[in-house]
Amino acid sequence: MSFRLPHRHRWSNLLATMSEELSAAATAAAAAAASAATTSTSTVVTKTSSKSLWPNVLRWIPTSTDHIIASEKRLLSIVKTPYKQENVNIGSGPPGSKVRWFRSTSDDARFINTVTFDSKEDSPTLVMIHGYGASQGFFFRNFDALSKHFRVIAIDQLGWGGSSRPDFTCKSTEETEAWFIDSFEAWRRSKNLSNFVLLGHSFGGYVAAKYALKHPEHIKHLILVGSAGFTSEEDSKSERIVRFAATWKGAVIKHLWESNFTPQKLIRGFGPFGPNMVRKYTTARFGAYSTGQVLTAEESGLLTDYVYHTLAAKASGELCLKYIFAFGAFARVPLLKRCGDSTHKICLIIIASEWKVPTTFIYGHDDWMSYEGAQEARKYMKVPCEIIRVPQGGHFAFIDNPAGFHDAVLYGCRGFLPREQDSDSLPEGLISA
Repeated sequence: MSFRLPHRHRWSNLLATMSEELSAAATAAAAAAASAATTSTSTVVTKTSSKSLWPNVLRWIPTSTDHIIASEKRLLSIVKTPYKQENVNIGSGPPGSKVRWFRSTSDDARFINTVTFDSKEDSPTLVMIHGYGASQGFFFRNFDALSKHFRVIAIDQLGWGGSSRPDFTCKSTEETEAWFIDSFEAWRRSKNLSNFVLLGHSFGGYVAAKYALKHPEHIKHLILVGSAGFTSEEDSKSERIVRFAATWKGAVIKHLWESNFTPQKLIRGFGPFGPNMVRKYTTARFGAYSTGQVLTAEESGLLTDYVYHTLAAKASGELCLKYIFAFGAFARVPLLKRCGDSTHKICLIIIASEWKVPTTFIYGHDDWMSYEGAQEARKYMKVPCEIIRVPQGGHFAFIDNPAGFHDAVLYGCRGFLPREQDSDSLPEGLISA
């Protein structure tokens, strides 16, 4: 959730922007259930989608699977690098499966919407995972630059973007984590990937880190961008959230949170007025109040259109909210485990001993997600770990300052990328924390 609202916005407006991905969810995405796949210059894979008999103008929620697919294709038309888009089959689950995402009213196979960009032969593979309420299209400003160095693969997590949207039947944090981690592992097996760089943003960083803890053998390097799961209520940046939770407005919003009232539900509830709400949010967040490189008029329009259609789709993955995070985006099962003053150091040592993948943390300089938790965890890690802050970047540093973000990614991966002059020197403007 973004709690870094402009000063002249009151906390009562938080409901409308509630989730800038756990940082995003009124920017975000959640998409359609069965999707077709398209490409900018390559193979087209299509899947029949259901169509409403009602004309779009007569629908309370003016969207459909076809609208989502079309808006995604329009957004990615900005990208110059040729790409292939496909629905990767992750199965329907073995008989008697206890995995929640296999259990639904439908026995249909599930699919993960996947976009793969052309790259140089033998380039290392970079897999990108979006954050809460978002989808792979949020990385549209990064695909061209990163594809010069990596074989870039971006996915929509199960229940968002163009991926399948099974009924969300999880009832606990453990089951909810399995929904994302196990579906990603099924996707990895289907793609036959190993030894890849895994990048996750915000909630996607939480999923990526949890996956790396469970399956470290497949990950070459881990990049966590404004990652959730390391911030605690004790961090200085969290004090405002804690104080707000003690007010009557905070109590109301906290109740909505615990009731799993997601920002997407708000957009759906406003029906035909939803697109205008999303437009105001994206214009403010990535325009007037952007901390870095402002979107062009074309980019803003295409992103707004894309965000609305994904936000307004059937609820699925978004319902993970209350099971993964307590109010304020504090993880219920944090990656930085705090067990009380007497055992605090012991707990950090335990999780650090489980951390087997070299890691680069990237934060926007004005990121509301604090980098201090990552600093604390690094003290006890026994693998290479560095923290980089990107200037003129907020929680969406890869949109706010794409050039700085790309420099940070390449610097973090300098150990296995073709060496360039001064590749060991921190690029100008970046801050080592």
